[in-house]
Amino acid sequence: MDAARLAPSAAGKQPWHFIIVKEEDKRVRIAKGCRYGRFLAESPVVIVACGDKKASPHWYTVDTAIALEHTALAATALGLGTCWIGAFNQEDIREILRIPERFEVVALMALGYPHGKLDLLAMILHFVRPKKKLKDILSLEVYGRPLENVFNPKDTRMLT
Repeated sequence: MDAARLAPSAAGKQPWHFIIVKEEDKRVRIAKGCRYGRFLAESPVVIVACGDKKASPHWYTVDTAIALEHTALAATALGLGTCWIGAFNQEDIREILRIPERFEVVALMALGYPHGKLDLLAMILHFVRPKKKLKDILSLEVYGRPLENVFNPKDTRMLT
């Protein structure tokens, strides 16, 4: 969570608050309101990322998302697994965790050690929707210009 604390935010406001949920009863109740996150009940930890609407009315969502993604990256580096959940019942979670009105629940994240193997649905999803290739998501200088030869190790300008 220190990675989240150190994340950048607009004007340095850090408009986030994270609730670490470990109690099984709460995880089960949270999972019931998540259409695609029923597995949260089984996750040892659920991180509830809240954005402070008063502290940063225009940027709390983006800033909180950046901080939560820093958490995902740090967790992965430690050998942990995460799963971002964006579909949930805001009011149920607000009630379960007694979240003040000035905060909006931005996202949930499951945190724990990954299962040894992917379940069948996950395997099908990875087959049907593979990750795009870098050449399909990057352009050089203007949209559509390919990045060919951009990372030439002999070109020292790319190192600065």
